[in-house]
Amino acid sequence: MTIPTSTYRIQFRNGMTFDRAAALVPYLKRLGISHLYASPIFTAAAGSTHGYDVADANEIDPTIGGREGFDRLSDALKQHGIGLILDIVPNHMAASLENRWWRSVVEWGEDSRFSHFFDADWTRRLTLPFLGEDFEAVAGKGDMALCLDPDAGCLAFCYFDSRYPLSPATYALALDGIDHPLAERIRQAAALATPEDEDDFHAEMKQLAATEDRAGIDAALAEMAGNPARLKVLHDAQPYRLMNWRDAPNDLSYRRFFEITGLAGLRVETEEVFSESHRLTIELVLSGQVDGLRIDHVDGLADPRGYLARLREAVGPDCYLVVEKILARNERLPSDWPVAGTTGYEFIAALSEALVDREALPRLNALYGEVAGRTLDPQAELREAKARMVDVNFAGEFARLARLAGEIAAGHDDAGRIEETALKTALRDLLLAFPIYRTYGSDMGLEPADRHRLTEILESVRALPSPPQPQALGFLARILVGDVTGSEDARAAEFRTRFQQLTGPLMAKSLEDTLFFRLNPMIGLNEVGGEPMPEIGGLPEFHRLMARRFEEQPAGLSATSTHDTKRGEDARARLYALGEAPELWSGALSRWRHMNRAAVQALPTGPAPEPEVEWLIYQALAGVWPQDLTAEDVDGLQRLEERFVAYLEKAMREAKLRTGWDQPDEAYEAAVTDYARQLLSPDAVDFRRDFIAFLSPVLLAGAINGITQTLIKLCAPGIADIYQGSEGLDLSLVDPDNRRPPDFEALIAGLDCTCDPADPQAWLDGRLKQRLIQHLLAHRGRRPDLFAKGEYVPLAASGERARQILAFGRRTADQSLLVIAPRLMLGVLEGRGDRLPPPDAWRDTAVHLTERFGGRRFRDLVSDDILDPGAELEVRSLFATRPFAILLST
Repeated sequence: MTIPTSTYRIQFRNGMTFDRAAALVPYLKRLGISHLYASPIFTAAAGSTHGYDVADANEIDPTIGGREGFDRLSDALKQHGIGLILDIVPNHMAASLENRWWRSVVEWGEDSRFSHFFDADWTRRLTLPFLGEDFEAVAGKGDMALCLDPDAGCLAFCYFDSRYPLSPATYALALDGIDHPLAERIRQAAALATPEDEDDFHAEMKQLAATEDRAGIDAALAEMAGNPARLKVLHDAQPYRLMNWRDAPNDLSYRRFFEITGLAGLRVETEEVFSESHRLTIELVLSGQVDGLRIDHVDGLADPRGYLARLREAVGPDCYLVVEKILARNERLPSDWPVAGTTGYEFIAALSEALVDREALPRLNALYGEVAGRTLDPQAELREAKARMVDVNFAGEFARLARLAGEIAAGHDDAGRIEETALKTALRDLLLAFPIYRTYGSDMGLEPADRHRLTEILESVRALPSPPQPQALGFLARILVGDVTGSEDARAAEFRTRFQQLTGPLMAKSLEDTLFFRLNPMIGLNEVGGEPMPEIGGLPEFHRLMARRFEEQPAGLSATSTHDTKRGEDARARLYALGEAPELWSGALSRWRHMNRAAVQALPTGPAPEPEVEWLIYQALAGVWPQDLTAEDVDGLQRLEERFVAYLEKAMREAKLRTGWDQPDEAYEAAVTDYARQLLSPDAVDFRRDFIAFLSPVLLAGAINGITQTLIKLCAPGIADIYQGSEGLDLSLVDPDNRRPPDFEALIAGLDCTCDPADPQAWLDGRLKQRLIQHLLAHRGRRPDLFAKGEYVPLAASGERARQILAFGRRTADQSLLVIAPRLMLGVLEGRGDRLPPPDAWRDTAVHLTERFGGRRFRDLVSDDILDPGAELEVRSLFATRPFAILLST
């Protein structure tokens, strides 16, 4: 397998085209990147900002340059010796009429050539949840019409700008009573039409629409649309049912991606669907234009293991494969998956072990609890969030599972007496107790590791204060492990698949998109792959995780920012520093709340913002505050306000407490965003001066964390992944803020700027970070074996500042690397303003080298000094000019 030494993620669309990316290739080469890592490039739904709503998996999107533009980018990359990794989306496609496969399914229903491509329930009509009200209400108001669509070549229901094709079998019904030559020709064409010749049929219809006088038939169709009763009869005859979008959670007939009804699940577990949806992807790999693939949302697939085996066979052994997979704490990637590793969310979580003060965090949590006025119980709050998801957002998926379980039980004499209510209660409790994203059972049942996990989960369910009926819970376990009668094997396999495809979205939406916006003691910990209130193990746990990473996925991506992270890596590093001083933070928060108390509004539902939301506002503001923004900079404050208010609106709706996406409370949202605007208004300059003064040491401590984080990413096991623009200072908020196009001109110029590691400003503005990335990526390229295969060795420190030192080594038989970096620096910086700690701050601190590094001489990669350290390294001399050191054996 071809292993990158580094990757650089580029988000296409939003102004980024293939030609724009090609122009950046020389910069990426200078930076030291081995592989460009591209967001989805295949044709997406119109107006897509991300590309995950694929409309044609076998066409490169013309809006970003099409195949010709892609080829130009490919040529530019090859000329500079840079590889290409593509992000592919096997789980879903756009449920959009632009998607010809989906359009065919809408038009022809189960008779479509593509009906088996999508994961739909064909025991009923295809649901299309895109109306603002029920069909009858829409028709009664006159918002639904009939038209001859000349662009698509069909008769269609017209709902504002949308055109839903009628089934050709219903054209006679639609045209009943219309006496017009064109109507007769349309009837004749429709009578002969079949799904197999749908392209010819649409071509004929386009000709009819283009060459005939349409005035009469358009008027007749409009007259029919004025009769809601006739319109309803016609609608009832379609293979689909147009419905209110609000009813989708309860009544959807196809599997979707999470809660997004506009993304329909693909059945890539079948050979034909896999082949058709991967045809161009495989061609690009086998042609040598693409060197690796990132598989989006692998947990959404019916059979991830089988899919990956088929993909590996198709692309060959040399293609680099990584999967987007969120590993819970102590969960491991299945060892038999033919991939290099994950996209690195667990790496972000591991970094918090090194950079969060495990002694201060409990005090911060307690202070937050006092402000919130409640006892904090993250597991109980997660269960509550999951319960809402099961009962509301995924009610339809839950009902389908419960119905299937009931049908299986009915076929068993020993289970048929289980009441439907008992089975539903047991299923709900099992889903709520599931601690990981999913298991990986096959048609035969669960494998031993997953059986063991299920046993633990069942024990936790039985230990509930009000456990479900034992017989019902036990029978669900039998279905999952495959202990059913042979006649029910197929149903049990379907249940197992549906269950596994639900637990992932349920966890993601409950944790990442609900609890992370509800429970906010330290929002820097509320990150994909992490937990809002984890038990931090500190350096020992960090070293354990890195050693395990070396053993299990040394070629997995080491990410620190992605298009899905909740905030930029440097904002997160800054918030880690903020958490080192809980009492100082709490005191400042009280002061700021008092200064801005007049901006809190009294609503019938309570104060807005409530105290814990004020905590969130000030902490989020601390994370995103530009290091050079002054209290009086009107233009800068306006730019920040636009970004920050959008973040707050999303945060409030994701929390789903006093407002939500489905039923926004506009008064509450306005009150909270007005509060935030007040903080950035001319009237609050005194507050901002106080805020900036408090933040000054936090900014520098956070910047130091950011450098340590960067050194770990570049030197610890894994492939260093740079998200676009994060080679500089990354203070982004949650998407869409983190998907803004970077200032590439400034980044390119940054490689030519002077950078003195002793200058604190270089730490604060991102120059040092970019320079270190360039410097260390060059060494990764020159010594790939050391970084890819070098054993990970934790190093211990001693002395007064031992707690502030993180040190580790990498070694092969003939090469060694040592990294010594600072951590938990806020207290060390106290009273120093924006100055780095002097060498004397490290006094008697030393790093002890194990025998594995003994007898070797090292070169300091920053100063070029040669060191012959013996048994230990004196930190005071190492940090004489800057507080970090990277040493490479000579």
